[in-house]
Amino acid sequence: MKVKVQKLDGKASGDIELNDAVFGVEPRADILHRVVTWQLENRRGTARPTRERSDVARTGKKFGRQKGGGTARHGDRAAPIFIGGGKAHGARLRDFDVSLNKKIRALGLKMALSSKAKDGLVVIDSLDLKDAKTKAVAEAFGKNGWNGKVLVIDGEAVNEGFKKAAGNLKGVNVLPAIGANVYDILKHDTLVLTKDAVEKLEARFNG
Repeated sequence: MKVKVQKLDGKASGDIELNDAVFGVEPRADILHRVVTWQLENRRGTARPTRERSDVARTGKKFGRQKGGGTARHGDRAAPIFIGGGKAHGARLRDFDVSLNKKIRALGLKMALSSKAKDGLVVIDSLDLKDAKTKAVAEAFGKNGWNGKVLVIDGEAVNEGFKKAAGNLKGVNVLPAIGANVYDILKHDTLVLTKDAVEKLEARFNG
């Protein structure tokens, strides 16, 4: 798949051949759903349980007479109605550490990249800026028509000047190639890849 490469200011900068095995896979909603669900579940922390009646360390001795005390016939200090007793119907332990096959995860990322290659993918030569200012980045985005949410992926490491300049722009996120993931790619309207990012992503699957 041949795609045009442009500079950050919008000027043409040649072509690049994208690997069809990475950017030409037919997306499947069920695979993408599984990978996104896996990502979001693994972001959740373990739901901590409350101590119920059987978990509270209280005496098991009957603390009052069966009759004649003028109160109800209680025999357990761990009952939920007492201070220090166990909680009735408390929260249970829930762990959200879901596992997903590596091949499915890799396939999901390929499908996410392929879905953007059909509509919403831009390849630029680099993120180098003469003037690493937020205003300059905003002007470049406006000139290129990159509206809405934009995800910019660089190579081994993100260009620090561009990252700082883009940090104040709403809806713009910048990641290194190693951080590319299905959820972030799908939730952004436009995916901007540098040539280094394309190289790293293709090498990630070929390796």
